[in-house]
Amino acid sequence: MITAWRYTAGVPGRESLDPDELRRDGHPPADGGSAVVWIDLVDPTDDERASLARELALNPTVVEALRHPKERTKLVRYGDYFHVAVHDARCTGDDFSTNEVDIVMGPGWMVTVRHPGTDGGRLDVELVEHRFELQRSEHSLTEEGFLLWALFDVIVDRYFEVTDAFDDRLDTLEEAVFGDDGQGGVPRDVFAIRRDLMEFRRAAAPIREVVNAMIRREVAFVSEEAIVHFHDIYDRVLRIVDLVESQRDLLTGLLEADLAVISNRLNTVMKKMTSWGAILIVATLIAGIYGMNFRHMPELGWKYGYAGALGMMALSTFVLYRVFKKKDWL
Repeated sequence: MITAWRYTAGVPGRESLDPDELRRDGHPPADGGSAVVWIDLVDPTDDERASLARELALNPTVVEALRHPKERTKLVRYGDYFHVAVHDARCTGDDFSTNEVDIVMGPGWMVTVRHPGTDGGRLDVELVEHRFELQRSEHSLTEEGFLLWALFDVIVDRYFEVTDAFDDRLDTLEEAVFGDDGQGGVPRDVFAIRRDLMEFRRAAAPIREVVNAMIRREVAFVSEEAIVHFHDIYDRVLRIVDLVESQRDLLTGLLEADLAVISNRLNTVMKKMTSWGAILIVATLIAGIYGMNFRHMPELGWKYGYAGALGMMALSTFVLYRVFKKKDWL
């Protein structure tokens, strides 16, 4: 499905366009720099992609990237337009997923292709449109740099939501590690979160290079006003990467703590088993000695020998129990 809008300078809101009429020498109409055309594609068919590629004269490499969303976050120049691949991320419960958003932009126009993630979710363009409108009204400027910034701003905000979700998962994992129930499966959970964090870092960290390219003014049609806002995006991405690294370090610490807790619990169990073994071995020794079938043994003919043997067993058991209990082994 293809949806297109035109944002005209000095005119609030946006105007819907017919995708079939988006032609101006192979590019969407930009009205001499006084307007921005935004074309959004969701689950486009091969015919829609081919039609858009003809209208925009897209490089075959770009068309292939739009067809197979497996690109690393990057910024590539093709003549007078650029291809930007970024990744949106989100957490639903304990399930982490990402989806690629391909952006093709030139002077006065921008195309977004929102690919579905593993959970079927997509970036909400209404949030992007809202923030773009705020910047248009604040700066009285309609240009594609602010539109690209609004897209990045929404994606980075969602990154912070993902880090919050990872914090919740880490808190739950920490309770499981140091809880008294001794439930298993902690290493499996640790490696599951670590795998998601690595995937999240691969999606978020490369945005620094894309934003840095904007700050270095490698995209000529992005205005100075928009570049100021990209500095803020850059700082926030650095914070995201730092948070991810700290969460990975915390995961390593939790795994080591889990091994230490398991070792301590094993030592406690071994102390209890050793204590009970020492307690029972004395009574077993007495029973073994008097169970030997020798005719001439002390106390065999004693009237109270049986009761005396049982008394010695009970006394030794009680004394050893009190000794180990005092040492907190039982």
